[in-house]
Amino acid sequence: MPVDAALKLTQSPPLDKSVMQSGSNGNGGGARPQRPRRRATAQSMAASQRDISVSEFFAKNRHLLGFDSPRRALLTAVKEAVDNALDACEEAGILPEIWVHVQRTASDRFKVGVQDNGPGILKKTIPLIFGKLLYGSKFHRMRMSRGQQGIGISAAGMYGLLTTGKPVKIMSKVSRREAAHYYEIQIDTKRNCPEILNGRGEGVEIPPGESGAKAIEKHEIEWIDSDHGTRVTIELEGKYQRGRGSVDEYLEQTAIANPHVAIHYADPDENIIDYQRVAETLPPEPREIKPHPYGVELGRLVGMLKETKAPTIAQFLIKSFSRVSPAVARRICDGAKIGTRANPKKIGRHEADQLYQTIQKTKIPPPATDCISPIGEELILKGLHQVVPGEFYAAATRPPSVYRGNPFAIEVGLAYGGAPIVHRVSREALAELLEESDARTLRQFLIITFHGIGADAADKILDQAGTKIRVAPGNLKPAEIDKLHKALQSINLSDGQTMNILRYANRVPLQFQAGACAITQTVMQTNWRLYGLSQSRGSLPAGPVTLMVHMASVWVPFTSESKEAVASYAEIQKEIRLALQAVGRKLGMYLRRRQRVRHEGERRNLFLRYIGEVATAVSRINSTDRDKLYSQLLEVAKKRTAQADLELDDRGREIEEETEDFGENVLIVEPTQPVVQTSA
Repeated sequence: MPVDAALKLTQSPPLDKSVMQSGSNGNGGGARPQRPRRRATAQSMAASQRDISVSEFFAKNRHLLGFDSPRRALLTAVKEAVDNALDACEEAGILPEIWVHVQRTASDRFKVGVQDNGPGILKKTIPLIFGKLLYGSKFHRMRMSRGQQGIGISAAGMYGLLTTGKPVKIMSKVSRREAAHYYEIQIDTKRNCPEILNGRGEGVEIPPGESGAKAIEKHEIEWIDSDHGTRVTIELEGKYQRGRGSVDEYLEQTAIANPHVAIHYADPDENIIDYQRVAETLPPEPREIKPHPYGVELGRLVGMLKETKAPTIAQFLIKSFSRVSPAVARRICDGAKIGTRANPKKIGRHEADQLYQTIQKTKIPPPATDCISPIGEELILKGLHQVVPGEFYAAATRPPSVYRGNPFAIEVGLAYGGAPIVHRVSREALAELLEESDARTLRQFLIITFHGIGADAADKILDQAGTKIRVAPGNLKPAEIDKLHKALQSINLSDGQTMNILRYANRVPLQFQAGACAITQTVMQTNWRLYGLSQSRGSLPAGPVTLMVHMASVWVPFTSESKEAVASYAEIQKEIRLALQAVGRKLGMYLRRRQRVRHEGERRNLFLRYIGEVATAVSRINSTDRDKLYSQLLEVAKKRTAQADLELDDRGREIEEETEDFGENVLIVEPTQPVVQTSA
């Protein structure tokens, strides 16, 4: 084919003019084409840039702080107020007494009031504490405390304002002789600052004495008479429901980890629950420490070098970090090839990098551990026994360890036996739980509401009650509720009951995100079959066991701002595993002893069943005294089955126990009273 002909074939035919005139609108008729929309320019994009307030950010992303559902929002508000109250009381050296009142104001609205007997708050700081996010005294301190970020209570007030439009009400008193301060505050999310609504923007002064009582009545202030303390009241949108993840469970678990606290709780149904303190002494006050060199990253080290007022690099290392002595500072400087008298502010990036690398290679003593305050094994036993029914209790506290330069300590408490929680539920409480539940099926209701009930146990209960699995909890008739309650009380759940884990961080219960927590993951990875419990691979062990795990640290590595799960650092998981093994060995010894007693008792029964016939037959053959022979055989049987002579109660629990077998910090509950078993 000629070249000219090939070129003609490859060329496109000319476009029709009508098509060109129609443009992109497709209407035809000679319409002119539309101009493309003008895109943004660098100038227009720069004009739209502006600061984002931290409170405005969290107002749009409140799920990050634990306000992702009405039920959890109610719990988070109570939790933040109680945690702040406990921190204030302990820091002031006051045995804490907390009043918690949750009142229903509408079908989906609640008024939460939390009051303490703490030192009170000064007038000028009240608006900032309750009306500004990221404001507090604990973020920069290297010491154990419940609060860390300065967000919680102000975020609870912001949530209440967003859902109900009601301000936060605060009443604080520092002394009986001085005036109290009453504020109604709302947060300005655009500027992250408080707005005072009462007293013409200045709050209201409540004088002491009778005139103060009249002022409290006039302003309708909710206040329990106390010489000093603080009360915060927040009205918010929420949902009250008992069971897992509820306010009731949070306060119950708080009483376990804080045996020195007295809590008075009034729920929305006006039921009063009191948790009395079982310890009359405060935990040791943690001391503030400086950061450890191993926990400081390169960028932070460069910033500290610029900000320091120390004249030399040696003095900078000694004054800025803990556990750095003059000798250690000299070794660090020699390893980094920096003079000890060098000016810290003139240290360049390369020298700072050398300094950082040398710090990581230098052997430095671990940080001091007086910055944390563990609960202690004895108080763990008392706290567990007060709240969790059981027959055997054990506790273990690990020596302090370090992750990323931060000191921490792991404590574990274990309670075995006792009736499951479903055996303690009254018929009225069960009916109320069924009515409040948002579970789709009755089987799901049992698994979600009660700790320790797995799928197998739920099926066992429903079979006993003769109830359909897929029926909605709220649709049960009174007769069906009666059958379900009877099944809950009568059925044996020990075989199908799963371990109940109570997770704590700095004495605060963690009730959500259990699967993402290092505590739960380590418990599941531990081989509990070695200690007498049945366990499937990759799951929690089965049995009537409640396990409490507490992490005390100057900085708990939470996985999110809602502070519900501990991050999986290798150092933390190792300490948890060692503590679990310590209490697991004591539990295994106890269970093996019970099993031996039961086995020896069965052997003795076999002997006793045939001793009489053997004695009769032998006496006939040998013409011996039958009664004398029977007594001799009985003595042999008793000697061979001596384990069966141990005194046990009706559930196989030993009443007289040899304490040296179990070691220290074991509590075995007798039918009448608990006895603390200790040995050196």
